[in-house]
Amino acid sequence: MERLTQLISMLPLFFLLLPSLSFAGHDYGQALSKSIMFFEAQRSGVLPHNQRVSWRSHSGLQDGKASGVDLVGGYYDAGDNVKFGLPMAFTVTMMSWSIIEYGKQMASSGELGHAMEAVKWGTDYFIKAHPEPNVLYGEVGDGNTDHKCWQRPEDMTTDRHAYKVDPSNPGSDLAGETAAAMAAASIVFRRSNPAYSHELLRHAYELFDFADKYRGKYDSSITVAQKYYRSISGYNDELLWAAAWLYQASNNQYYLDYLGRNGDSMGGTGWQMTEFSWDVKYPGVQTLVAKFLLQGKAGAHAPVFEKYLQKSEYFMCSCLGKGSHNVQKTPGGLIYRQRWNNLQFVTSASFLATVYSDYLVSSGRNLRCDSGNVPSSELLSFAKSQVDYILGDNPRATSYMVGYGNNFPQRIHHRGSSIVSIKANPSFVSCFGGYNTWFSSKRSNTNQLTGAIVGGPDAYDDFADERKNYEQTEPATYNNAPLLGVLARLSGGHGGYNQLLPVVVPAPTRPVVVPAPRPVVTKPHLSPKPRITPSPASKSGPISVEQKMTKSWVAGGRTYYRYSTIVTNKSTKNLKSLNLSISKLYGPLWGLTKSGDSYTFPAWINALSAGKSLEFVYIHSTTPADVSVANYLLA
Repeated sequence: MERLTQLISMLPLFFLLLPSLSFAGHDYGQALSKSIMFFEAQRSGVLPHNQRVSWRSHSGLQDGKASGVDLVGGYYDAGDNVKFGLPMAFTVTMMSWSIIEYGKQMASSGELGHAMEAVKWGTDYFIKAHPEPNVLYGEVGDGNTDHKCWQRPEDMTTDRHAYKVDPSNPGSDLAGETAAAMAAASIVFRRSNPAYSHELLRHAYELFDFADKYRGKYDSSITVAQKYYRSISGYNDELLWAAAWLYQASNNQYYLDYLGRNGDSMGGTGWQMTEFSWDVKYPGVQTLVAKFLLQGKAGAHAPVFEKYLQKSEYFMCSCLGKGSHNVQKTPGGLIYRQRWNNLQFVTSASFLATVYSDYLVSSGRNLRCDSGNVPSSELLSFAKSQVDYILGDNPRATSYMVGYGNNFPQRIHHRGSSIVSIKANPSFVSCFGGYNTWFSSKRSNTNQLTGAIVGGPDAYDDFADERKNYEQTEPATYNNAPLLGVLARLSGGHGGYNQLLPVVVPAPTRPVVVPAPRPVVTKPHLSPKPRITPSPASKSGPISVEQKMTKSWVAGGRTYYRYSTIVTNKSTKNLKSLNLSISKLYGPLWGLTKSGDSYTFPAWINALSAGKSLEFVYIHSTTPADVSVANYLLA
């Protein structure tokens, strides 16, 4: 209380001094480069040859092995060594959104390749974590035991149990966010790696179906996550969020209709939020749907989408201080929500303000607030003010990005950064030895965690650079992810293009070559790989059917195969109706509608144009099913 009284008494002096403060301009390009570099320090698994953070080495090489699945790779979320699926997926979604909106600026600064590598490190892991359509591994490690140890990732002796969601133990929020991440990333790689993009989109489809069909909160199934990443907002926001990204990625009307039909019942048009985070996705959903409306894609859903837009603008106006319920700010002007890792809310809000400003410019509109119409430029100015604060324009003149500027946190709450590199001293660091030697040290961290955005200051712009002060000095991947887009925008400018036009992410100047982490070695199984042959009945006719196996895995001693089947209209006419005969099918099938003894178009397809194809997939434990064309109608 005495400290609080002192701070309050100093506020008038602060406001008197504030006008005299002057700050130099920032190098946003340098900040962008450093912010991307941070993700390399958070990598788990086998590090690639082009790893730039040299004090890190391979870690978590047995992840998933005890569960019979390869879960090597992915990201440690913060200063500990647990892989939490929900914040990791949000991180990948936001990195992808940053690239989708501002990939051109990243390319001009030479950072696009690094940003895409950061996304791919996450999506490669998610592919592994999704071995079956209705199974998703959502955590590796246990925060309760992990937080009792202070060890380098390379020395981990803590439990590495893998936790999953499935139909009996659902996790719609986790699966929905991961679907959003895969869909958004599929856009990122559409031009540079079409095959990989297609694979990501297939996983996104399956994950969305899983999330929507088997509903439940993931932390009710993965209970060890409750203390660390409890889903307070529930899962409706993630289902809408995933649908929005699937529509953005596929242009499939089904997902646009989903947003229109469920906007009211799932809260998309009702919740007025002042927070956008790994837990609360509503402002992100509302901003994306507002984009669809401004693009003229809403169709019959326009009245509902207008309500999404209004709620998006509620968020924007609250950030500017021009709404009916404005966000709290520190005396220095920083958005303030909570003492623990407050900067996560600052970077995510800054990103939404940046993209929405550009959407408004592209559509020729102003922001509509309770105080009246507001020029869209004020949103970008707001985002810039928040970024400038983070980079050092604040009462303490402290940069909250490690390695940027002359005054930044030195004793951050991060295990790998605080302990001597295993490359410099390979001696084993024990669980409690790490606490006694490295955590308790008053010295600066041994390794610089370049680019990390720490938790940040308190409500009075105060900050204590102490390792034990985890609320303020611990970094997190989801702090940095939204900042990539804002920094790219501020560094590269708008470029004069229409932000509402279809997204084309440029190819990087060098290929993205991050290898998939080394697979966990398991005993070979004796089940033969099935021989794949295309369906001969219709290959040479106007309707061709071609099959291939895309994945196999072992579960319960049996080998399962996932088959992809492509049906192509090779004629010059529209395929108005189609009936497929499928025999020897012993597992689930997705992408067709069953009608009696045959299968027809899925609900979202009325006809197949000349030269176009549709895909369906199925899973069973034997050779491919027999697929043939029973009848069809061309017109």
